Amino acid sequence: MSLELKKDYKYSLLVPTSMGVRLTPVNGQPVHTSNNFVMEVTSAETNVASVSSYLGLPVKVLTKFVKDSPISNLIKRNLKNRNMDYEGLEVPQGGPWGYRHQFNIADSGYGSRGPRVHNDRAGEVGRTLNVKDFDLEKIFGKEGVQIMHLSGLIAALSPETSEFCLELARAAKKYGTKISFDLNYRASFWKGREGELKAAFEEIASVSDILVGNEEDFQLCFGIEGPEAGGKSIENKIESFKGLINKVKIRFPNASVFATTLREVEHSNKHLWGAIMLEGDNWHVVNPREIHVLDRIGGGDGFVGGMLYAILKNMSPEKWIQFGWASGALATTFLTDYAQPSDEEMVWSVWEGNARVKR
Repeated sequence: MSLELKKDYKYSLLVPTSMGVRLTPVNGQPVHTSNNFVMEVTSAETNVASVSSYLGLPVKVLTKFVKDSPISNLIKRNLKNRNMDYEGLEVPQGGPWGYRHQFNIADSGYGSRGPRVHNDRAGEVGRTLNVKDFDLEKIFGKEGVQIMHLSGLIAALSPETSEFCLELARAAKKYGTKISFDLNYRASFWKGREGELKAAFEEIASVSDILVGNEEDFQLCFGIEGPEAGGKSIENKIESFKGLINKVKIRFPNASVFATTLREVEHSNKHLWGAIMLEGDNWHVVNPREIHVLDRIGGGDGFVGGMLYAILKNMSPEKWIQFGWASGALATTFLTDYAQPSDEEMVWSVWEGNARVKR
């Protein structure tokens, strides 16, 4: 089975997002003991899109910027360096207590010390995203988009962005653009908005063609019963995850691809990494394999990005999950939150377990 993608298009992949920066201590140190930090541009949705943009597919980003902000300028340069087109209003800062781009402050963890992430999103300009900021007929009708990828992070960021994502999903459906939705549940985003967000997520999922979650996203977003936390190893729960995905398929029959990543953490730098994908009626499983992790943030986004790239390149379905697994594993070897493959061979070498020097 294959997804029928649009043939007349300017962009392979479209991602709406709220851009920000991540501050990371050097040398794997925790935040509270550090004086030296590296600042990188980040957002979950552009993390996903990076696999396609680095490998030559046309990508467009819908976002919002703070006018005359040096962080905004940094973000724009970064998106250009990642070969991404972008579109977004320039909003005046409104003084020192006005708008800004989000800050994500995180250490990578090391060995037995796990990573810790602190999100500082007060005044975030991306929380005001609105479809009125964009010409949807131009984007979806005239330019054309093969796949639009939505994340639960942007969908849950604010009531405004929830409506923004709903309107984008409706427009994509109208113009024949396929929709990918990674649930990306975050308890802190859902607190006090559970009913509202469950309804919004269910509508987006109902028109999506590709649904992705991690081990607990489907349970937490939709209340669908799945494997219990703890107990058996991830590998021994694979049949239970298949049962979960079958329930999701019954709830959301429009989708033709369902996927979930599998992760078992032995310590911060050694994970067992796997995945399950249901394509039509066909199961594709990558049993958890050991990977060595420099920085885990972005691994799940890398998986989705690799899977979408493989779909866009019309690879055979069994390769969708393989390329996704390898792109996710590759992302954990970068200090950026996104994978930067130089070519497909780099990704396939990760899949094959070939870390030999290439001369």
